[in-house]
Amino acid sequence: MNSDDTITPTLPPEIVACLILALQEDIGSGDVTTNSIVPANAVIAGEIFAKQPGTIAGLDVVRSVLLLLHRDIRFTANVGEGAKVTRGTQLASLSGSARAMLTGERTALNFLGRMSGIATLTRQFVNAVVGTQAKILDTRKTAPGLRAIDKLAVKRGGGENHRIGLFDMVLIKDNHIDYAGSVSEAVSRVRSSGTNLEIEVEARTLEQARAALELGVRRILLDNMTIEAMREAVKLNAGRAKLEASGNVTLENVREIAETGVDFISVGALTHSAAVLDVSLKLTTS
Repeated sequence: MNSDDTITPTLPPEIVACLILALQEDIGSGDVTTNSIVPANAVIAGEIFAKQPGTIAGLDVVRSVLLLLHRDIRFTANVGEGAKVTRGTQLASLSGSARAMLTGERTALNFLGRMSGIATLTRQFVNAVVGTQAKILDTRKTAPGLRAIDKLAVKRGGGENHRIGLFDMVLIKDNHIDYAGSVSEAVSRVRSSGTNLEIEVEARTLEQARAALELGVRRILLDNMTIEAMREAVKLNAGRAKLEASGNVTLENVREIAETGVDFISVGALTHSAAVLDVSLKLTTS
């Protein structure tokens, strides 16, 4: 397997690491079937196409998977990232090492299908709130080890990323508040830690939202509140903090949530429940 970073120049190292791990998982000590049947110098061509409509994300990931296996793979994307496609759309054309393409096919398509499925669902949520001020966010409910991939797919579907992990933002959740004894005590402990990171407080009630506002918190997550409670929270807030709605958000209710006036809506389903988009690679002898 190639390891030179110059073959994957457009992808961040954390994503390349995911690709390498996935290839190692699948190939192990070697692709016995392909290596037994296909000569080392054989060349083939082919195309990747969509078997259902959706939003495409991850063609550059496919290219990188194949280049990690053979430097001379020629890959041309025929649609852009975030493109809406119909069933039968040719997504990319490729040619080069037959062994590399047959060995990398499943790993490449697994990434493309998952990323495109996430992008497709994200686009549906984004479209559902058009005309409101609400932005659609992802969560940390990603596949273990694939967070960078999943969150990239959300962005390519038109959504925005919430915090990447536990290290880049403070989110004081219900269990933190319960442990500390109050919103005030939890916020006080974070501020006394010396961190300069943005602080967001999860509020399960209007009383907790009010407490966070009185403490000068600039971002509040309204956790599993009713539509009416969210409207009241927006009035109470009066523009002082950014408000995020979260909990049991669906395509059926996201518009109503957005119309309460919240700034963000976080949707765990984007990454934990998106259906894989059906894509296929058709190879021919060159």
